[in-house]
Amino acid sequence: MKKSTQYLIISAITFILGYIYLKTAYNVTSETPFVQEIVLVVLGTIVTIAITAALLNKQSEVEIEKEQRVKIFDIKSNLYFELINFIEEVIRKETIDTKDLITLEFLTHKISIIASPEVLQEYTTLVKTIKKTATDNKISSLESDELSAKLAKFCGKIRYDLINKEDTTIDVQKIIDNNIEQL
Repeated sequence: MKKSTQYLIISAITFILGYIYLKTAYNVTSETPFVQEIVLVVLGTIVTIAITAALLNKQSEVEIEKEQRVKIFDIKSNLYFELINFIEEVIRKETIDTKDLITLEFLTHKISIIASPEVLQEYTTLVKTIKKTATDNKISSLESDELSAKLAKFCGKIRYDLINKEDTTIDVQKIIDNNIEQL
């Protein structure tokens, strides 16, 4: 049972028992109107406290979830930019050596922890292209273009991973694929 459900049940039981007690106290003090007013003030105060506590509890949950989403977004975006910068560096120097492959291996481990399944699938095709390019340790202009095309598709998947997929009505991946075909 969720913690919030337990709190809700406990609050409901406390509220019902408190109401029964205060109703009994109200009926007992029916001959003294001033005491009845005090009982009503206490009942109103308890209801106000209960509602405020429930609202604050829900607000705290929402803020914690928001902070977690922001933290995950930061981690993902930093790692994705690190990978893109690494690939840019490899393409610019036009060679790929063992050190680069080791860096790629560790980036792969990091990405496998946080990436969505769609990003992982596209990353797999990108890594295959990089490894195929690494067979002769040189990156030709044709291989560079192929890496750039795979990286563009990968970036499309990253975009969907970083934004809420339900909020977009534009097919970004189709636009990226069209851009790649025009190169």
